[in-house]
Amino acid sequence: MTLVSILMGTLAAGIGSVWIAALLSFGALARYTQHMLSLAAGALLATAFMHLLPEAFESQIGAQNLFIALLAGLVFFFLLDKAELWHHGHEHHQVEAGRHPHYANNPEHHHEPGNGHGPGDQPGLPASPPFAGSWAVLAGDSVHCFGDGMLIASAFVADTRLGVIASLAVLAHEVPHHMGDLMVLRAGSGNRRIALIKVSMAGAVTAIGGVAGFWLVERLQDYLPYFLVAASSSFVYVALADLIPQLQTRLSAWQTAAQIAWLLLGIVLVATVSQLAHAY
Repeated sequence: MTLVSILMGTLAAGIGSVWIAALLSFGALARYTQHMLSLAAGALLATAFMHLLPEAFESQIGAQNLFIALLAGLVFFFLLDKAELWHHGHEHHQVEAGRHPHYANNPEHHHEPGNGHGPGDQPGLPASPPFAGSWAVLAGDSVHCFGDGMLIASAFVADTRLGVIASLAVLAHEVPHHMGDLMVLRAGSGNRRIALIKVSMAGAVTAIGGVAGFWLVERLQDYLPYFLVAASSSFVYVALADLIPQLQTRLSAWQTAAQIAWLLLGIVLVATVSQLAHAY
C-alpha cells in the first residue's frame, strides 16, 4: 500500500507540476507566475519546519546530529547548485538565461535562444545550439526529479500524511523550474506539444526515484530521520536560495501585499492538507 501511495504521489508531483507549468507558461494563467513563486516558497518552508523536521526530531537520534545533518544538507545543495550553474554558464550561457524563471518573468533580461530565424533571436547575437542545450536541461531536470522522488518516498515511509504534504511541496516548487524548461525546449523545437512531452517524461522520473527511495528507506529504517532532514534541507534551500530571491524586487504596496498573501496561502494550504490527511 505504501508503494502505491508513493507512485501516486510522485506521479502527481512529477507530471502534475509539468502540466500546471504548461498552463502558466502557455495558457491564460501566465499572469500568475509570480504568485506561484510565492505560493511555492510558503509551501516548502511550511513542509520543512511544520512537518518533516518535527517528525525527524521525534526519533531517538540526538538533536545535535540532526542539526549537523541539516547543515550538511544545505551546504550540499548549495554546492550542487553552484556546480549546475557553472556547467550551464560555461557551456550553455544563453540557454541557462532562458531557463531560469527569473529571466522568464523579467522582460528586461529575457530573450529566448533560437535558431537564428525566430522571434526570440536577438540581432547581432550568435544563435545558440537548440539540441545541446535542450538535452542538457532535460538531463539535469531528470536527475533533480529522481531526487525529489526519493525524498517523497522517505516521507511516505515515515507517515502517509507526511508523504501527501511532501508531494504537494514538491509539486509547488517544481512548477517554476518546469516553466523554464518548457520555454527552453519550445525555443529549441518551436513546438509546444513536443516540449510538453519531453518535460513530462523528465517529470515521470520522479516515480522512478520514488520506487528507488522506497527500496532504500525500507532497508535503512534506522536512518529514516536523516532522510527526512535531507528532504527538509532541500526544501529550505530551494525556498530561501532560489524562490524568495526572485521575489525580492521593488514592488508597489499592493503587489507586496499580494506577494505576502500568496506566501501565507502556501503555508495555510500545507497546514490544511495536513489536517485533512490526518483526519482520514
